[in-house]
Amino acid sequence: MTNLILFQLAALTLHWNTQVSNTTASLRGLRVVSAQVVWASGTQGTFLRTTDAGAHWQTGTVPGAETLDFRDVEAFDGESAYLLASGEGSSSRVYKTSDAGTHWKLLLTNSDAKGFFDALAFWDATHAILLGDPVDGHFVIFTTADAGKTWQRQQTPGATDDEGAFAASGTSLVAHGTKEAWFATGGPHGGRVFRTRDGGQTWSVAKTPLGGTKTAGIFSLAFSDNKQGVAVGGDYQNPKAMEQTVALTRDGGKTWAPAAGLSYRSCVAEVGDGTFLAVGTAGADISHDGGHIWQHFSDTNLNAVAGIGGAIWAVGPKGVIVKLGAEH
Repeated sequence: MTNLILFQLAALTLHWNTQVSNTTASLRGLRVVSAQVVWASGTQGTFLRTTDAGAHWQTGTVPGAETLDFRDVEAFDGESAYLLASGEGSSSRVYKTSDAGTHWKLLLTNSDAKGFFDALAFWDATHAILLGDPVDGHFVIFTTADAGKTWQRQQTPGATDDEGAFAASGTSLVAHGTKEAWFATGGPHGGRVFRTRDGGQTWSVAKTPLGGTKTAGIFSLAFSDNKQGVAVGGDYQNPKAMEQTVALTRDGGKTWAPAAGLSYRSCVAEVGDGTFLAVGTAGADISHDGGHIWQHFSDTNLNAVAGIGGAIWAVGPKGVIVKLGAEH
């Protein structure tokens, strides 16, 4: 069925259908659990949830988090979800709900005043990995093996001067399989991709053709398997530039090659069988060949995109939530 849906998308004209979010918060976190269940998150401590494919969205605020910016949301069903807040020092936190957002438990607060959490990813319901910007010259990596009850700090290779990760959509970090993960960076010395194959204990590092300024680099990663991956980004202060915005790997992140340019994109998602969607301030594009060629189909300002089985959503500023539609 997924193959049929994606074949149909390739043959049809794509567009976004706007849904009623009941919020004006800027939304950056997005997790599509199924064709019916979706979670989103954003500024002012905001979370959103639908269990009917977006016909109705439940919108709420996490108590005590009204000033926080939830850049990432991870979920497994309509009841359980995790929120990652990005901000300086103790403004970086992780919360969990097990009752559809009625109650939230604070799992982790950044204890380092110089720290900044960027993204959260899960291998399964109990094992997860968290990425933070460099502190004392090294990226911050935490892992948990008990669904966030306890966290362990892992060692990472050193960062270059002014190197950092981007918390634009919670997708600068990707987990795959049971122990593999990648995270992407940017900065004046160029964006890099870090890879672990043992759950975050050891890391290898690869250079990419993206980056070159303090505000440029890789903003998002997506993989279709443990070999085929796409990196998107650019310079958010020069969003119309078409160079150094897409890179591809075919060897699991060991090497990265430049691909056809887009303008700045903050998020890319793999939606099945080599089909990728990328979104950013200047709109949305789709690739049916693993990221080599992109078709622009919307100018809507969006921050994040995610999908499963042909059911694809995106979120953006001022409470924007859209679902992908297609017609002849």
